[in-house]
Amino acid sequence: MKILLKNAIVLNPLSPFHSSQHDILIESGVITQIANNIKGDNQTQKCSFDNLHVSVGWFDPGVSFGEPGYEERETLSNGIEVAAKSGFTKILLNSNTHPIPDSSSHIGHLVKMTEGSTTKVYPMGALSVESNGNQLASLYDMHTEGAIAFSDHKNSIKKANLLKIALQYAQSFEGIIISYPQHEELVGKGVMNEGITSTKIGLKGIPSMVESIQIARDLEILNYTGGKLHLPNISTASGLDLIIKAKKQGLNVSCSVGLPHLIFDDSELENFDSNFKIFPPIRTKEDQQALRAGLLEGSIDMISSMHEPINIEFKKLEFQNATDGSLGLESCFGALNKVFPLDKVLSFLTRGVECFGIKAPTIAVGETADLALFDPEKSYHYSEKELKSTSKNSAYIGMELQGKVLGSINNGHLTLND
Repeated sequence: MKILLKNAIVLNPLSPFHSSQHDILIESGVITQIANNIKGDNQTQKCSFDNLHVSVGWFDPGVSFGEPGYEERETLSNGIEVAAKSGFTKILLNSNTHPIPDSSSHIGHLVKMTEGSTTKVYPMGALSVESNGNQLASLYDMHTEGAIAFSDHKNSIKKANLLKIALQYAQSFEGIIISYPQHEELVGKGVMNEGITSTKIGLKGIPSMVESIQIARDLEILNYTGGKLHLPNISTASGLDLIIKAKKQGLNVSCSVGLPHLIFDDSELENFDSNFKIFPPIRTKEDQQALRAGLLEGSIDMISSMHEPINIEFKKLEFQNATDGSLGLESCFGALNKVFPLDKVLSFLTRGVECFGIKAPTIAVGETADLALFDPEKSYHYSEKELKSTSKNSAYIGMELQGKVLGSINNGHLTLND
């Protein structure tokens, strides 16, 4: 397949063509020419858009779909198409399906079901059998089948010894252990951030210490064992401070922040809109500002959209009874681009791959075409009609977003928005 991008502005600091406008010819998935006025032949698919910008494809380290087990929320095929149309060419798939992917056969099945798509899917294997926190799953066997890391998703690791053994064992094959930084016992029946807003509207709160206590324990174990630890979706300034100190001590720890925690604060919950029910919960304005600063200075390694489809039966309920989670892939670029400069947004969306042993792409002749296509200047009102996901539980509905994703190219495939 031949693809010709016309008059594309290249935004990739590692590329010799950074900040310049050129045509880009792609043949069989490889960039073969970057120049002006490339013609192409009759077999070439030409793509011409107003204000076309191109960066390397974006990366999300924590995406949920539904299949297998929850196809009514989202299928793998449609979820992958949503990711590609949102500019994401690499995603880590959370281990919250049914059955839980806690064996090599489960991982092999996911790899086969998702191969050959525009968006490359890296499945995460469960850390413990059935993600119940009791017995370590077959980590090495899953690793050999393609598991990128090991996580019990939102089930925090209660048993400290399980985390210790996992970190020690995974070092033999450079495996990455993911620990959700929330102390489950202290979370209790809380449904939102504990603070002024929770008191005002009468909902049970989750204090920020549930994160810092769990992170402090996990980092102490990591200091003892060595290994690679990733802490996803941190939400508090106190939790970030602990990670910064650990990095200064030389511990091999990485972390991500969720898109909702960068865009919203807990005042959004005053209307009891269950689309804002996220876990970890949306925190205070002060936490939000600390997370933004940590992202800008590099203490936070990467961003996750925290994309999690939930079908209407479990979302359109009283706030305290609704299932937590929001869509995020479709709105990620436009929401970030409203808050941060474009160069920073692209840095956030493309960094972090090395933490998981994935080669960082670049835009140059002879390189694999791994590209996001977008118009960074187009503003639009984000409504339900913008959603391509099967479920419609988006906290971003009603927002004015800045920047429209046009599609993506990867694995020799081109996926464009309608």
